[in-house]
Amino acid sequence: MSTQISTTYHQQSNTRFVSLVSSVAAIGGFLFGYDQGVISGAIGFLQAQFHMNSGLEGFVSASIPLGAMIGVLMAGFLSDRFGRKPILLLAGLLFVVSSLGAAAANSVGVLVAARIVGGLGIGVASMLSPLYISEISPARIRGRLVGTNQLGVVLGIFIVYIVNAVIANVHTQAWDQSYGWRWMFGVGAVPGIIFFILLFWVPESPRYLVKQGQEARALSILERINGAINARAELSDITISIQEESQTRGLFSELFARGIRMALLVAVVLAAMQQFTGTSAVAYYAPIIFKQSGAGNNAALIETVFIGAIKVIFTIVLMVLVDRAGRRRLLLIGASSMAIFLMILGFSFQAANVSIGIVLPFILLHTVAFELSWGGGVWIVISEIFPNRIRGRAMAIGSFVLWGATYLVTQFFPVMMSHFGGSITFWVFALMCVIMFLFTLRFVPETKGKSLEQIQSDWIA
Repeated sequence: MSTQISTTYHQQSNTRFVSLVSSVAAIGGFLFGYDQGVISGAIGFLQAQFHMNSGLEGFVSASIPLGAMIGVLMAGFLSDRFGRKPILLLAGLLFVVSSLGAAAANSVGVLVAARIVGGLGIGVASMLSPLYISEISPARIRGRLVGTNQLGVVLGIFIVYIVNAVIANVHTQAWDQSYGWRWMFGVGAVPGIIFFILLFWVPESPRYLVKQGQEARALSILERINGAINARAELSDITISIQEESQTRGLFSELFARGIRMALLVAVVLAAMQQFTGTSAVAYYAPIIFKQSGAGNNAALIETVFIGAIKVIFTIVLMVLVDRAGRRRLLLIGASSMAIFLMILGFSFQAANVSIGIVLPFILLHTVAFELSWGGGVWIVISEIFPNRIRGRAMAIGSFVLWGATYLVTQFFPVMMSHFGGSITFWVFALMCVIMFLFTLRFVPETKGKSLEQIQSDWIA
């Protein structure tokens, strides 16, 4: 009886430790979410300040994913060479520099340059945070803990929506146009500084340490995560896996080896399709969508806060469900639900007078479906399905594709809304969701409850 109590106590203690470490790493997701959402409040004031057309407006918004495309490629190689922790520290610094630079911008060129720097940091963090969490998490709760990264993303979006609404309603429209948007960007330096400081207290990834021949350090960390008995077994599994992988070259050619190339296909398609749900369009342009459906400028910013709240609530629900229901089932339900809601949104924009009473509920329902499935589910799957030796490079490719898709959606969404209207725009996204459903049904395996080494063996088999 006493042994059972002791085991339960240690398991709870280990869970608390890994949960705290995961929460720190997930601040990288918070930075991603903050910068994704800040432009939604600032873009209207930037349009007036710098007299931007829809194309330039799209480019200013899309400069973050443009920088992130470069950042994820850097992160893959650098994290395999120098470790996960030092490169996450670099991401925090880049975000601070970007936030302060954007706040001080006196031209569109300076603003774009600052946001590209931020994109580098966001790209690094968006790839490394879920990768790092997946590498330190026990299999029984890995989905939930990797889900903390998506929780960080949606918390960042929610907080910045509140920041935007508060700043926009404190002073006059003229003040917002001259200074309000600067405060929206500048406040983002605060979480960047917090992230940088807290990272000094988190350990390096044990799988990375084993690759570097530092088994003693890796064992010490694994004991804190899984307990002494389980730690030795897991260290043995990791060591064997890495020894087998060392017999291959570990270059890009390995990504196209038998089994692994299918994992790469799944990662690339899921990454692209996550953005073709239209979620980034809603995140960046929600106030504009609401204004087109009849809301005033400040009212649109306040209504956007509801989207942020929904994201937080249902990301928490995802964290509870994902290790029970499974990744694949949630992806299928989410894709089919989003297709229905987007089709209804398309029909609502066909009406002569678009009603905010129709648009808001279905945007919220779309957000619920996304956060319960593709929001965190894609990052979880991508972080799980690759071998240790190439995980950093493989996730870099998947994340690069995701950010490339984000860039396309962000750049062309305002142009599509301007030239084709809301109906065709939302129907295009609905079609993408149907394609997502069919692909997931045919090609995506279930990974819940399996160790990373088991998942790797399944692909090869």
